[in-house]
Amino acid sequence: MFQKIIYFLLGIGGGIACLVYTDRIKQFTGSFAFAESAFGTGGTYTFLKLLGLGLIVLTIMWITGTAERLIPGILLPTG
Repeated sequence: MFQKIIYFLLGIGGGIACLVYTDRIKQFTGSFAFAESAFGTGGTYTFLKLLGLGLIVLTIMWITGTAERLIPGILLPTG
């Protein structure tokens, strides 16, 4: 249980940091060519915002147990 709390804090904190410090991360890493071609001008910023949001959502899904039920249904469809 303690381990899940640590992962929760790291996941949410990392996602929020990615959202808040997008400009600093972009200055540190430079532009991502795939993001610029996929999202257009400013695509690196969009990618970093989506990455932060995705990290927050996936962390919440993992903590609540939603990911354990959803992922097998997507990866191993029955029928």
